[in-house]
Amino acid sequence: MEETAKKILLEIARKSVASAVKKEPAPDFSYDHPDIQAKQGVFATIKNRGKLRGCIGRFVSDIPLYKLVSEVAISSATEDSRFFDNPVTPSELDQLSIELSILSPLKRITDPFDFELGKHGIYVKKGFQSGCFLPQVATETGWSKEEFLSHCCSGKAGLPKEAWKHRDIEMYTFTVEIIKDDR
Repeated sequence: MEETAKKILLEIARKSVASAVKKEPAPDFSYDHPDIQAKQGVFATIKNRGKLRGCIGRFVSDIPLYKLVSEVAISSATEDSRFFDNPVTPSELDQLSIELSILSPLKRITDPFDFELGKHGIYVKKGFQSGCFLPQVATETGWSKEEFLSHCCSGKAGLPKEAWKHRDIEMYTFTVEIIKDDR
């Protein structure tokens, strides 16, 4: 993705987070840059001085990427259930870093080890329960493939730790293009 498009997406995310945290109406964006028109998934990760403050995204989209970036940035700042008791506040805005992970399409795998740590994210699903880890989680934690899969099943999908070993689990991999701000 071109640098101009990356800057636009980060600006959209930052302005969207600021308006949501200040309880102002969401900004209305309109861009015709070709790199941000695609209908693809994205996750927005918000941190304050390295500490997670929210991370929400969507795997698929029926709207242009730049509009989805605004939606997931707002959701990350206001709807991440891990932070309902400690929401992002206006006083934090200057300290927040935003990372966007632009997703490739999901690829179904049958062998649970058919992915590369740090390169592929995983998405596990059984019925209505699902969970995912972005590829950077493996790098940040240093987990083995088994740990990565087990933590995703138990910590994200609400499934038993060893659920990834069973054939009734749907498993997918994906890659991301990471766009970070300079904070």
